[in-house]
Amino acid sequence: MFTIKNGPFTETNADALLVGLFDKPLKFEGVLKTLDESFQGNLTGLVKNGDLSAKKGQAAVIPTMSQIQTKRIVFAGLGKEKEADFHTIHEAVTIAAKQSETYGLESIAVALDSFVNENVTAVEAAKAIFEAFFMARFHYSGYRTPGNEPEKILKSIDVWTEADAVEVKAACEVGRAMAGGTNTARRLTATPPNMMTASDLAHHAQQLADQYGFDIEILEREDMEKIGMGSFLAVAQGSAAPPKMITLKYKPNEDWNDVLTFVGKGVTFDTGGYSIKSKDGIVGMKTDMAGAAAVLGAMEIIGELRPDQPVMAVIPATDNVISGHAFKPDDVITSLSGKTIEVKNTDAEGRLILADAITYAKQQRAGRIVDVATLTGGVIIALGKDKTGALTNNEPFFEQVLEASHEAGEFIWQLPLTEFDKKRIRQSDVADLNNSPGRDGHAIMGGGFIGEFAEETPWVHLDIAGSAEMSPGVMTRTLAILALS
Repeated sequence: MFTIKNGPFTETNADALLVGLFDKPLKFEGVLKTLDESFQGNLTGLVKNGDLSAKKGQAAVIPTMSQIQTKRIVFAGLGKEKEADFHTIHEAVTIAAKQSETYGLESIAVALDSFVNENVTAVEAAKAIFEAFFMARFHYSGYRTPGNEPEKILKSIDVWTEADAVEVKAACEVGRAMAGGTNTARRLTATPPNMMTASDLAHHAQQLADQYGFDIEILEREDMEKIGMGSFLAVAQGSAAPPKMITLKYKPNEDWNDVLTFVGKGVTFDTGGYSIKSKDGIVGMKTDMAGAAAVLGAMEIIGELRPDQPVMAVIPATDNVISGHAFKPDDVITSLSGKTIEVKNTDAEGRLILADAITYAKQQRAGRIVDVATLTGGVIIALGKDKTGALTNNEPFFEQVLEASHEAGEFIWQLPLTEFDKKRIRQSDVADLNNSPGRDGHAIMGGGFIGEFAEETPWVHLDIAGSAEMSPGVMTRTLAILALS
């Protein structure tokens, strides 16, 4: 798919050459000087005319007019050189890749050294470029009838650099894997709910297990009834589609203690149950399994990159629908942990399935848990759609998750969880817990409810209700980076 090459990048015969431009202000030196000489000084005129800019967010596709072998040069503006970092390159390549997509490129060359500065090495730049490029090229075509024109597929990328070829190649592979897992999460989330049931999620998990050698366990309804997963089964009892409790285990060695565990909410469609959503609010609820998708995407990356530490994924998968068998407000249910729950709101179902999933994960020797869920509309009210809300019972572990999110460029903001909040969650006349104590502090109430089942196990909750809508596939790379750290 890609090769690392040394020598003059102007010799490439790829369909296009990707070049990074720093605004220093823009000087014709290094890679740009070489290109300007090939163009007999004509690039200077493009800069003066405003056709070529190094400002952040600017991209330009310039035909070479046979001045060099490649047909086009794609310039990515990186802004001021002293300020440019990994995320600057990521953003610039994303813009450039989308702008050049209409040309149907089948091959591309990268002038890697044009992206290097004092903040970013060639290895780091390679990872950023590959990750951004393949994420930018993702499209979910769904089930449209294909047109007559054949789809042009990118067949090769040549990376031209003077840096160590082995290290650069490894970085390209990491970036490609990160993009691949994120795009998998995007595809799963975008799939229509009649084609992405709990059984379909389980099938995808089985494919991952077969491809990467993961241990896999899929509990059926009867299995869950036997061990007492009453909280999960209450949500699932209204559906004709069978629920699945999916567990994947990555075991790089014999040690299976203090296992880093990802728990993903897998509600494949959420009507709200008897606390039914509005006609507008119910549309788009196929994405209520975005947490499960992020976890499966992260496990794909883990399978590709093989970190040293063991990792487990636990996904409770079901839909939440209305029928004569569905659970009701005022029901009292008993969770796998033995804690009883008063159901005040059947649309607060994510926390109910995650409760049993986290208890089950602990039984499977989870030592640190990150749950990822499109849990509450309240997090959107509090933080907007560009941020993921977080809760934790362990600050050192949260700092590790936060550091991974910074590296991934996925914004997390910690919400407080106080003793007063916990008292509200435990406020019920008939049960140990209340699944919906009120609208105020809604995001905290939802996440805090899950924390009642994490108990003393280090735990971080990530509410992606808004961020998954704005950035499908969100948290996939954060989870993967955490596993690789």
